[in-house]
Amino acid sequence: MNALHFTGNQSFSLEPAVAVAPQPGEVQLQVAYCGVCGTDVHIYHGAMPHRLSLPQVIGHEVSAEITALGEGVTGWQVGDRVTVRPLQPGTEDPSDNGQHHIGKNLKFIGIDTPGGMQTHWNVPAHTLHRLPDNLPLTLGAMIEPLAVACHDVRLGQVQAEEHVVVIGGGPIGILIALVARQKGAHVLISEVNAARLEMAESLGLAVVNPSTTDLLAEVERFTKGAMADVVFEVSGVAAGVAAMTQLPRARGRMVMVAIHADPKPLDLFRVFWRELQLIGVRVYEPQDFEEAIALAESGTLPLEKLITQIAPLADAQSIFTAIDNNPAGMKYLLQCS
Repeated sequence: MNALHFTGNQSFSLEPAVAVAPQPGEVQLQVAYCGVCGTDVHIYHGAMPHRLSLPQVIGHEVSAEITALGEGVTGWQVGDRVTVRPLQPGTEDPSDNGQHHIGKNLKFIGIDTPGGMQTHWNVPAHTLHRLPDNLPLTLGAMIEPLAVACHDVRLGQVQAEEHVVVIGGGPIGILIALVARQKGAHVLISEVNAARLEMAESLGLAVVNPSTTDLLAEVERFTKGAMADVVFEVSGVAAGVAAMTQLPRARGRMVMVAIHADPKPLDLFRVFWRELQLIGVRVYEPQDFEEAIALAESGTLPLEKLITQIAPLADAQSIFTAIDNNPAGMKYLLQCS
């Protein structure tokens, strides 16, 4: 087998490795594809060094087949096609309030522990979700980010005929828009990158470029003056946060999707004045994976159009360079087997 090790300083090393038998409660996977997540790119740029043990295999958006079962594993067999929900809950803390997916002692597999950018990967059996036989493994590697979108739309309580504004047209923003539209909502994406705007338009989504068009006026036009029922902040920039509080209608909902590592100014008077709700969303729960798999199998979402490039694991270094050089790109997949 081969394993791609992140060695720090924006560098990877592909090394031969020996597949290890799974421990009790684990399964061994032969990884087919591993998507490159925005978090992987942040790691590549030096983020979260305290959570890594270099050199380390990263990656968590995978499709795979089971090749071996550890002792005590039931309900699975060799050859099953799966994806991984990469969360390992730790000891429950009283402050967790039963929310294991965001528990204080949660370990994120592929960051806090070795990830999927390798030929074989051992993971806890409880992380597995079954992939339909008719779903291509390329799309199987899209389930994890699609589950993020399903979780965000679910917690945002998006309903049919509501008006939704998505600030940020990257991969997660596009997926949120597609899932919200599938729920019957009217969706507008705000994005400044011309190529991403073109991509969104090609998928039949309404778009606006806030660098050339008055965003507030466009949302007024799009909603016939009613303003947005739900606004998703996916851009991760201060301008997106500022716009987020201006676009909802009274008692509208704002969903914070992007990771804002540094504090940003927030118009709390506007939250007070219009009785707005601010909802934080992070990762996903099992039901979000099952919804994502059902959506992918149904073929109602154009997931294949979001795949920018598929490359062998050996080309990972050039793929991460390409992501830096092509901010308009959507989803890059590494072929691991």
